Amino acid sequence: MENFTPVSALFGGLMIGASAALLLVLNGRVAGISGILGGLIPPERGKVGWRLAFLAGMLVAAPIYVIAGGTLPPVRLGASLPLLIVAGLIVGFGTRLGAGCTSGHGVCGIGRGSPRSIVATLVFMATAVATVFFSRHVIGM
Repeated sequence: MENFTPVSALFGGLMIGASAALLLVLNGRVAGISGILGGLIPPERGKVGWRLAFLAGMLVAAPIYVIAGGTLPPVRLGASLPLLIVAGLIVGFGTRLGAGCTSGHGVCGIGRGSPRSIVATLVFMATAVATVFFSRHVIGM
C-alpha cells in the first residue's frame, strides 16, 4: 500500500465518471473505448468527429498535465514486445466477444444498472484474478 493516494484516486474517478456521464447526456453515447475506436474502423458516416475528439482528448491529457506542472511516473514494462502484442490481440478479441470493454461495461454499464454489464465486469475481474494467480503462482512469471 505504498502507492495509496485516495485524494488523487477520488479526483480521477470523479473526472472519469463526469466525462462518461457528459458523453451520455450530451451525445447519447456510452464511453466505451473499444466501441468508440471500433466505430472508426470502418468510419460510420456522421459519427467520426466526436469519436476522434474523444480519442484525441485521451491522448493529449497526459502531455497537458505535464505542461501544467504535473509529473508522470516512469513506465516499466515487465514483458517482451511479442508478448505485449499477443496480449493486445487477445484483449481486442475479448472486447468483441464481450460486446464491450471495461470502460464501457464497468464505468458506464454498471452506472446505468445494466445486468449484462454487471455480469461482464464480474467476468473481467474474475479472469484478471485468475490470470494473475496463474502467471505468478503457477508458471512463475
